[in-house]
Amino acid sequence: MSLSPVYITGTSIFLPNNPVPSEEMEDYLGFINGKPSKSRKIVLRNNGIETRYYALKKGGEPTHTNAELAAEAIRGLFKDDPSGMTKIDVMTSGTSSPDQLMPSHGVMVHGCLPELGAIEVISPAGNCCAGMHALKYAYLSIRSGEAHRAVSSGSELMSLVMRSGVFEEEVQHLIDLHENPYVAFKKEFLRWMLSDGAGAFLLEDKPAATGLSLRLDWIDGVSYAGEMDTCMYQGGEKDEEGHFKGFKLYDSEGLIHESVFSVKQDIGLLSDNIVPLGGRKVKEIFERRGLTVDDVDWFLPHISSEFFKSKIFEVMEVLGRGIPYEKWFMNLSRLGNVGAASIYLMVHELLHSGKLKKGERLLLLVPESARFSYMFAMLTVV
Repeated sequence: MSLSPVYITGTSIFLPNNPVPSEEMEDYLGFINGKPSKSRKIVLRNNGIETRYYALKKGGEPTHTNAELAAEAIRGLFKDDPSGMTKIDVMTSGTSSPDQLMPSHGVMVHGCLPELGAIEVISPAGNCCAGMHALKYAYLSIRSGEAHRAVSSGSELMSLVMRSGVFEEEVQHLIDLHENPYVAFKKEFLRWMLSDGAGAFLLEDKPAATGLSLRLDWIDGVSYAGEMDTCMYQGGEKDEEGHFKGFKLYDSEGLIHESVFSVKQDIGLLSDNIVPLGGRKVKEIFERRGLTVDDVDWFLPHISSEFFKSKIFEVMEVLGRGIPYEKWFMNLSRLGNVGAASIYLMVHELLHSGKLKKGERLLLLVPESARFSYMFAMLTVV
């Protein structure tokens, strides 16, 4: 059976409301225990994020659901040809912050897009890699000949679980116990890291009739969960030995007093492992595919913090795969860390920047600290 080529023929993004500068973050997320955060400036100084987007009004009132963010990005693919929405075979939607446990995120996005009609819908679960998993399913659907046109999306709505109200019961409980009423850094850290937004790609088995398209040459992924502990998590907690306890094992009082549904990060585990493990996979991919640094014209790494930029460069350089900074393209400082949507936002911006030339190749890297997974892809401008 011959395999069909796959092209990204359209991109679209949706960023809710206006950009939020760092000094206004607590106007939207609120103050924990009524006091400004002591860690905010420290975290922001290291992550390099200057503005981000929230699906919130000042004071914390929501303006969108996650499904609505993704639907707006998908609808944007067809702003010049709304009838194109009736010609989609498959829709895939990845996120780490669905609006509910059930139904799946994808079908809720589909529910916001009745104009798509009855189609196949896939909902990859996970964290930052979920958007790339959605892309891979769409890619494989077309590559196999099972579909001719597919849409993939990545979206996040993390701000709702970063609002101060999520932590107030825990803080009050600590006060009642005469303990220090401060939320653990592993919980507060991510309040200053994560943003809201969505991006979408239109994939087809032939390039667009006009303008540039991106041929999707390959997508590779790997999980190191077999050798690594849980690092970023929500809906559970780690004990002192590192064992993970999911929310179903808590009683109602424990869920509230320990703010189990806040998003947490094991900072030490993250810092020691996220870059070296990614470097291991880079080495394997380059060797297996016979690639050199000269084969990469643009490098689009999704990183949560500018802190990791030099570390990624150093690891790749040691491996003999150091990609010069002039080939890097990121928008973290302006858009923030939008998880599963971030790679969509970067590709969209670069594609519409006027910088790309036919024949150039883009290497995408998306790491996921949840339990250390990585996704890579190579695109060629056509």
